[in-house]
Amino acid sequence: MKLSVVIPARTEEGSVGGTLDRTVDALEREAIDYELIVVDDHSTDATAEVVDAIGAENPRVRCVRSTYEPGFGFAVRAGLDAYTGDAVAVMMADGSDHPEDLVTYHHGLEEGWECVFGSRFIRGARLSSYPRAKLVVNRLANWFIRVIFRHHYNDTTNAFKAYRREVIDAIQPLLSNHFNLTAEMPLKAIVRGHSFRVVPISWTGRTSGRSKLGIREMGSRYLFIVLYVWLEAHLSRGDYRKREAGALGRGDEAQPARRQSRSRDTESTPTNR
Repeated sequence: MKLSVVIPARTEEGSVGGTLDRTVDALEREAIDYELIVVDDHSTDATAEVVDAIGAENPRVRCVRSTYEPGFGFAVRAGLDAYTGDAVAVMMADGSDHPEDLVTYHHGLEEGWECVFGSRFIRGARLSSYPRAKLVVNRLANWFIRVIFRHHYNDTTNAFKAYRREVIDAIQPLLSNHFNLTAEMPLKAIVRGHSFRVVPISWTGRTSGRSKLGIREMGSRYLFIVLYVWLEAHLSRGDYRKREAGALGRGDEAQPARRQSRSRDTESTPTNR
C-alpha cells in the first residue's frame, strides 16, 4: 500500500526540512512505499525552495504550490487533489507530529481499517510543550464533540490522521477552508460509516516559527462544521452513508472499530480529567 503524506506549510522554512528528513528516514526504515507532498500555502519565506532542494535528491518528495486562497483547509485540499497513493495522511510541517506514528498508521490501514486516528490523550501517548491555554480549549472542544456524536474518540480536532483513498472520495465535497477541516474530515468519515482505529501518538510543540491557528478566529468556524456534520448524521436519513455490495462488506468493521476506540478511550479517562 502506497502512503501519501500531505504536509501543508505556510512560512515553515525553519522546520519543514527537518520534518521531511525525519519522515523519509522513518518510512524508508520500514520499507513503506510513500510520497511526501508539501503544499506551499502562500509562504513568504523560502519554504518552497527548501522542499524543492530535498525533492531534487529524492523524487518521492515534491512541493505543490496551492492555487487556492491562503488557508490550512485550502492547502490540505490542494494536497488531496494531487496525491497518488492508496491512502493519505495529513501531517504538520512544524515537526510537532512524530513520523514514527505514520508507520503505525500504515500498519493499521494494511490490516483493513479504513481510517487510523491518533490520540494524544490516551494511555501510551506522549505530549510535550503544549501551550496551556490551547490545551484547555482543545479539551473542552473535544469533550463537546464527543458528547454530541457519542463516538468516544477524544482527539477529533487533531489534523494528524490517515485515510484510505475510498474514504477521501466518500467525504467529498470538503467545505472547510481553514483549520476546521481537521474536524470535518474525521467526523464525516465516522458519520458516513467508515471503520476507524484509534492509536496513541506523540506530539511535541514547535521549536521554530509560529502557529497559524488563531483560537478566537477559528471558534465559530469549528462550531459551524461540527454542527453541519451533526445535522447530516441526524437529518439525512443515511443518504451519505457507505453502501455495501454484499451482506459482509467492510462496513462490518465499523462496529469493532468503535469498540476498540471505546476501550482505548476508557484508558484515557484519567488524562481528560
